[in-house]
Amino acid sequence: MQTDPPLAGPADAGPADADPADDVEQSEQTQQVEPEKPAVPLLTLREGLPPVVDDTSVLTDVSRRLAGGTGPIAVDAERASGYRYSARAYLVQLRREGAGSVLVDPIDIDDLSPLAAVLESDEWILHAATQDLPCLTELGLQPPALFDTELAGRLLGYPRVGLATLVESILGYGMRKEHSAVDWSTRPLPEPWLEYAALDVEVLPELRDALEDELVRAGKDEWARQEFTALLSHKPATRRDPWRRTSGMHKARGRRALAAVRALWTARDEIAAQRDVTPGRILPDSAIVAAANALPRDRRSLLSTPGFRGRGAERYSDRWLAALAEARALPDSELPPVAARYDGPPPPRVWADKDPVAAARLTRARADLAALADKLVLPVENLLTPDTVRRVLWEPPAPDELAAQLADLGARPWQVELTLPVLRAAMEGGETV
Repeated sequence: MQTDPPLAGPADAGPADADPADDVEQSEQTQQVEPEKPAVPLLTLREGLPPVVDDTSVLTDVSRRLAGGTGPIAVDAERASGYRYSARAYLVQLRREGAGSVLVDPIDIDDLSPLAAVLESDEWILHAATQDLPCLTELGLQPPALFDTELAGRLLGYPRVGLATLVESILGYGMRKEHSAVDWSTRPLPEPWLEYAALDVEVLPELRDALEDELVRAGKDEWARQEFTALLSHKPATRRDPWRRTSGMHKARGRRALAAVRALWTARDEIAAQRDVTPGRILPDSAIVAAANALPRDRRSLLSTPGFRGRGAERYSDRWLAALAEARALPDSELPPVAARYDGPPPPRVWADKDPVAAARLTRARADLAALADKLVLPVENLLTPDTVRRVLWEPPAPDELAAQLADLGARPWQVELTLPVLRAAMEGGETV
């Protein structure tokens, strides 16, 4: 931050006839002017916007074209997050050297097997693979191998790993992102949206090659290979008590109110699934918490509760009242606990009270892992997940069993090799080797 120059004292005073403007000019000259960041050229479609494939016969033709290309296949998918309950893909984008880009609308195509056969033949290039793999698997599309450009960026220590940021910093192109949060279930899809979608795979092959070169130079290519292989068997985590993610739930007053939050959340989730609409568009979380505290018994009281003025709130008022009645009728023994049940160690904030020795182990291991990650130039959570660290340090195994436990918890060989000395030192209270 720039500061003003110090005020001159009597001994520093200039000649009586000095022009104050000279001092201002001199001060301005001594200030460093931050150079403007040069504008980067915007990424454009080299072959123009491809037509959307929404017919099985056309899909067969473009699948043949992709099969005639060479090298890995860039793959992306667009979902309607924030609009739909399901996480299905409403558009699939592909690109391959020698074949160009392809846009596939999977909604009206009953048989994607011609495309699946091509995609089973070579490596996929994805950005943030865990976001797209579930919806692509739902379509019957699965990779034999993959390269995740976001994960590669993390392993290389890039501070920001969004696609647009990596494309700009590595390839020198800017990307527009104004359509990133649109409703992809809209039909027909507007042309500007389709152009945005096609651009997401336009330079993925080039980005992949540049990142692979960097991984090799950094000696991290084997780490990346192990990480990408692990992604092939990735399954989204099943969350226990998902209703506890209700925003503002900490304002619920007591276990009875928590039971009402649970009942209202469950009713809303069932309606959202039936209508394929994101739950928040039916009833906001704030309304659930307000009704859980007020426990209204009739429609008039319910609709006067904050958040219940919307169309969805009124349309399903009988369902909301039934859920609240269910919560009121529960015996105390069936009310949910205030704190969530954990599948594993307790939250770190309570370790010092429950087991001070374990808390000391965790504190030391966290500090040493952070220092090691900094030395290796990668995020500490990519060196070893925080959940894995907590599980091995809460009830530590025998030292000779630690490597096997880390592997059982999903740590890759490169992670086990690097973190084993740190964790053993924390468990034994000795020096890291």
